[in-house]
Amino acid sequence: MKGSLFLYLIVTILVIWSMDSVNINQIFKKNHILQARLFYFFLGISLIYLVTNFLLDLFTSFKFI
Repeated sequence: MKGSLFLYLIVTILVIWSMDSVNINQIFKKNHILQARLFYFFLGISLIYLVTNFLLDLFTSFKFI
C-alpha cells in the first residue's frame, strides 16, 4: 500500500510537470475557460491513473513490489 501511494505521488508530480509544457490554447474556443480547465483537469487525472496502474502492473508482474 505504501508503495502505490508513493508511486501515485511521483507520477502526479511528473504528469503535472509534463502537462505544463504543452500549449493547448489553440485547441479550445475563446472565452471557454472553465471548460478548458475542466478538460485539462480530467486529462491529468486520467494520465495519473493510467500511468500509475501500468507501473503497478509492471512491477507486480516482475515481483518488484
